[in-house]
Amino acid sequence: MARKIARTGIRRAKGWLYYIDKQGDVSRARMARAGGRAPRGRPQKVTRVGVEREDGMLYFVDKDGDVAMTRMARPGSRRRKTTRSRRPATRRTARRKATGRKTARRRTTARRSPSRKTTRRRPAKRAGAKRRTTARRTTRRTTRRRARR
Repeated sequence: MARKIARTGIRRAKGWLYYIDKQGDVSRARMARAGGRAPRGRPQKVTRVGVEREDGMLYFVDKDGDVAMTRMARPGSRRRKTTRSRRPATRRTARRKATGRKTARRRTTARRSPSRKTTRRRPAKRAGAKRRTTARRTTRRTTRRRARR
């Protein structure tokens, strides 16, 4: 629950964002609207309050226009312990007594072997293309031989 620190009674205007600045005073800045230009201009000081901040507290201007503070919600941190006592965890299933007969074993799910990836087939080469390259090499060789003689 928020606790009021200072009574200022600020009347809020539309399109302005009211906040507590670094000096502890109430300031306001133009709000950015979706799809519009970024607001220009410096923030304006509304009233001088001089609030001294504490670590772990959040300071804001409440709906009445007064300065209020509350404890910051820290996600991931441990929650406060409740006053009620916790019962120790009990086993829900009763164990069977070991007698002469066999006890039912719990079935384990069969582990699947990792599926083999199908190898991608190479596209078949055209027979004519292979012949052409071979023929070219042969003709080049023969022309070189002929030129040497």
